[in-house]
Amino acid sequence: MALYEHVVISRQDISPQQAEALNDQIKALIEEGGGVVAKIEYWGLRNLTYRIKKNRKGHYSLISIDAPAPAVKEMERQLSLNEDVLRHLTVRVEELDLELSPVLARRDRDREREPRREDSFQA
Repeated sequence: MALYEHVVISRQDISPQQAEALNDQIKALIEEGGGVVAKIEYWGLRNLTYRIKKNRKGHYSLISIDAPAPAVKEMERQLSLNEDVLRHLTVRVEELDLELSPVLARRDRDREREPRREDSFQA
């Protein structure tokens, strides 16, 4: 089986729970095709560089996949039919990176760096 990284951008007007449900649908499609989903990261609602189908923002998700090519083709076909998906991209990789992606690592690092409000108002 081949290794893939898949990024999905879904519409801004769906809820985060609906975006997570979309990720679960993708996982089910891959598992039906005989593959394995190694990691799913939901990056949240982020700004788009340019408008896509009149949307300025989108829900981003990164999925690491170990699956045969027909399962990935079927997943892409299903996503192209889904009205909630703005864009999707699948890239074949040599090995899966199971650590936090740079997007989530930066978010965690920023949270650690900023001082808490209670600490800054000491009397």
